[in-house]
Amino acid sequence: MKTSLAVDTKQRLITELQSIGLRLEQPNVGAASRRGGAGPSDHKAVTIDGVTVMVPVHTNTAWNSIFKADIPDANGISKLLKGVIPIAEISFPKAPRFYDLETSEGIPYSHIATLHGADVLATTVLQTCIRYESKKQACKFCSIGQSLAAGRTIPFKTPEQLAEVASAAVRLDDVKHMILTTGTPATDDRGAKLLCESVAAIKKAIDLPVQVQCEPPEDLNWFKRMRDVGVDSVGLHLEAVTQEVRESIMPGKAKISLAKYFEAFEEAVTVFGRGQVNTYILAGLGDTKESILNISEKLIEIGVYPFVVPFVPITGTPLEDHPAPTPEFMKSILEPLSGMLKKAHMSSANIKAGCGKCGACSSLSTYEVDHA
Repeated sequence: MKTSLAVDTKQRLITELQSIGLRLEQPNVGAASRRGGAGPSDHKAVTIDGVTVMVPVHTNTAWNSIFKADIPDANGISKLLKGVIPIAEISFPKAPRFYDLETSEGIPYSHIATLHGADVLATTVLQTCIRYESKKQACKFCSIGQSLAAGRTIPFKTPEQLAEVASAAVRLDDVKHMILTTGTPATDDRGAKLLCESVAAIKKAIDLPVQVQCEPPEDLNWFKRMRDVGVDSVGLHLEAVTQEVRESIMPGKAKISLAKYFEAFEEAVTVFGRGQVNTYILAGLGDTKESILNISEKLIEIGVYPFVVPFVPITGTPLEDHPAPTPEFMKSILEPLSGMLKKAHMSSANIKAGCGKCGACSSLSTYEVDHA
């Protein structure tokens, strides 16, 4: 009979898997793994003791991981091995049914939006970026152009296409919320206009909580416009938190100062409320534990949820050989961070939509449970 894992065991296991990665005895099991694109990639959704997380499977570290998933049994359950020792049972979410559909123009729905975790729909509205197009300005961890070059997506998703796919994903696969991110266009709104148009169409078609993500727009009134079209939460992603690391890892984006980000954070919290503004922080790019915790404390104080995830070195990017953070390093951040969040009465469970609510790319939410 299957038994539940202890909270600390689950924390440790998920943290280790997300740092070290996983080898698959049967690579095509469950929903397709994610390769290339904006945001975290080279992952596969894995369900561990009822929690679905994204685990690296296509990285150099994963190919040599001490963890291996055995071939699933008739019920879809795999043994998770550490070395040769079975340590847990895991499963893989099935491919969503909406992936079988296509638009009237013949575009597969999976090229318009994809399933993240177990019940989150995500898409990059604009699959090109002014940063990515210049080697001198590009974020060195980003692979936004890879999925487009491989023919797995399209350059721009129209509001009508997004509304159509979102409706199908809710109807067929019980999707609970949606994330819209975007490559940065050469406009002062930094993609906010495209996101507003997209959300307006989605909300007209289906009642689905939506988070939008972009760089801080020059005109901060865009946050009110976002709210007015139905946006539920906002992601303004720092990725790196010290200027030295920002300039080294993402030279183009680093030109938007931390002061500008905090100005945007404060305005966004005023519009959307405490906890409904998130920022993605990639641990392992060079920022110290202290610098990540210090800025997290400042973010929490103004009402921003710092979603700290382990950096994944994506194949084909300039950082493909950069080491992933150790599980010990992640624990040294996530454990005190969860305590900060509890003290501030902030929780991923209270976020209406987005990466922090999904939580699949970090073990942070399991530490929140420990502090509940």
